[in-house]
Parts: sequence; C-alpha cells; structure tokens
Amino acid sequence: MDWEKSKGKLIKNVKCQDFKEVLALLNKIAVVAEAMHHHPDLKIYSYKYLSIEIYTHDTNSITEKDYELAKEINLVLDGR
Repeated sequence: MDWEKSKGKLIKNVKCQDFKEVLALLNKIAVVAEAMHHHPDLKIYSYKYLSIEIYTHDTNSITEKDYELAKEINLVLDGR
C-alpha cells in the first residue's frame, strides 16, 4: 500500500488530468466511504489534485478500518 503515514493518518495525494476528473474521483471515493460508514478527509487543491487523509476520528489514530478503506480507495484509483 503506497500511503504515507503521518501524524496518525494515512495520506495520499493524487494528481488528475483536470478539475472534472478530480470531482469524478472524489464522488467515487464518497460512494465507497458511505458503503463502509467510514469517511476520509478529502481536499481538492491546485484544481487537479486530491488529498486523501484517513484516520479514525474517535481515536484520532489509524485503525484496521482505515487500512480497509485505503484498500478500497486503491481499487477505485486503479480503475480510473
């Protein structure tokens, strides 16, 4: 898994082709997150980059559920 671990979070930054692709990707991740009832922090920056941060808000740390969500997000990223 190619996620950075920093300050109790799994972090990945993704470069897209354009703003529309960033929005489409964000929406695909939202569907996965809703299905798992576990929600990452998603931020768009410089119009074509998406920052994804995953951690368990209740514990403010990385848990098994975070790794599971990261795996599912990787599947979304692999299929784009």
